[in-house]
Amino acid sequence: MIIRTLRLLALGLWLGTAVFFGAAVAPTLFHVIRGAQLLNANEIAGTIVTRLLATINIGGFIIALLLIATALLMKRGSRLALFVEMISLAIMAIMTGVGHWVIAARIIALRAAMQGHIDQIALNDPRRVAFDSLHGYSVTVMGVAMIAGLVAFVIMARGGSRP
Repeated sequence: MIIRTLRLLALGLWLGTAVFFGAAVAPTLFHVIRGAQLLNANEIAGTIVTRLLATINIGGFIIALLLIATALLMKRGSRLALFVEMISLAIMAIMTGVGHWVIAARIIALRAAMQGHIDQIALNDPRRVAFDSLHGYSVTVMGVAMIAGLVAFVIMARGGSRP
């Protein structure tokens, strides 16, 4: 019972953090910092968001791996529930890993290669186009990780994993 509760708590905390970050923290940061009318408002907000997102992605990756490992300690209601839970957790781990170690790493490298702040790079500049594309991938990957985590959470909560 304790392992099941801790598994649900860990995944629930990550899901809540990811949703709150995407729905409230990131948009608020950009809104408030842009409101200060700084020349590099997007650069500042983006740097903060990148740092926070790293914590969320690494946390999601570690939690997904721990939940996969502890799933082996749980009794199962059905093989289908085990299969869907494990696949969902694997997708969550892959997406958060790709989000951090591939996409975010490329975004950081691209921002470093830009001479000047991203706010001062023309929208049609190939570096800015690449940056915007990577940002879109980052949002998509996080969304997929969150959906996969939610699927695993529902299965775990419904009793797909029992102590």
